[in-house]
This record gives sequence, C-alpha cells and structure tokens, in this order.
Amino acid sequence: MKYEDFKDNEYIEQLVKKLHEGGVNVVVGSLDEAINWGRSNSLWPLTFATSCCGIEFMSLGAARYDMARFGFEVARASPRQADFIMVAGTIVHKMAPVLKRLYDQMAEPKYVIAVGGCAVSGGPFKNSYHVLKGVEEILPVDVYIPGCPPRPEAMLYGMMQLQRKIKVEKFFGGVNRQEKKPKDFDEE
Repeated sequence: MKYEDFKDNEYIEQLVKKLHEGGVNVVVGSLDEAINWGRSNSLWPLTFATSCCGIEFMSLGAARYDMARFGFEVARASPRQADFIMVAGTIVHKMAPVLKRLYDQMAEPKYVIAVGGCAVSGGPFKNSYHVLKGVEEILPVDVYIPGCPPRPEAMLYGMMQLQRKIKVEKFFGGVNRQEKKPKDFDEE
C-alpha cells in the first residue's frame, strides 16, 4: 500500500520524530529496523470475539481476504503464543476480568486492537448497566477499528496500521508506551 493511501500519517510521523529525538546509534538503529521488520511481518493474533465482529474476523482467514498475505495467518487460542489481542465485540463487566487476565498472560511486547463499535465505545449497548463503555477502560488500546461490524477490509487496514506502529518502535533502549494502571476488578 502506498504511503499516501494511509489516513493518519501525521500520527506515525510524530511518533517517529519523538522516538528519534535523542539520536540513535547507527548499529542499534539498523538492528532496530531489522528486528521490527521481522516482528511487524509475523504478528500472531489472539482472538477474543464475543459477537458479530468475530464472524467478520473469521472471514479474514478465508480465501477471499487471506490475512496470511500480511503475516497474520497464525491465529492463536493461547495468550502465551500471541503478539496482539483482537477484541471483537461487546465486553460485559462479567467478562472484563477474563479479558484482563488473558492480556496479562501475553508476553511483552503486546498490543491491543479494538474492533467494532462495541469494543471501541460500547456500541448500541453503551447506556446499558452491564456493558463496558469501551475496552480502553481495562486495556491500553493501540488501534481502533470502528464499524458495526467493520468490513474485513477495515480490519486488514487496522492490522496494517499496527504493523506500521511496530516498524517505528525502539526495540532496544526504552519502553515505547506507558501503560496506565487500569482499575482492578478483583477489588469490586
């Protein structure tokens, strides 16, 4: 995909500028680029699908959309083998501790993609007492994919945005994002 076709290039450019402000050693910078190229082109998703967005995610693995072309082909059911969690669907308060536990079991670096209106903002159920008003209440979200449900093309675009974000990270020397402390569901 051409650079001009992406919608929010400014965000990525600002992230690159911020990461490289202090100066980068040539050897470490080249090693960063090689490692991040490999990491970004072999991302394994952990699917957490609770409703209709999960069906759209399943269509990504079929022949028409074929997410294997982009390096996402190994969808895992174990959090210990996944690189990012794709939260697709409505998250109720009873399911939130389970989702948080799965996220905590993932190895670092780990990423989160919120798929669909329900995971992004609560969707049509946002005024319900039992639904989270977005998965960012419990997890730090890296990419948002809006829609109800989003088309498979939108999901591929969001996954490609995650690839772009990973390609500009510093693998050596520092943490790229600061996780805020989410509320603990065990205390309630």
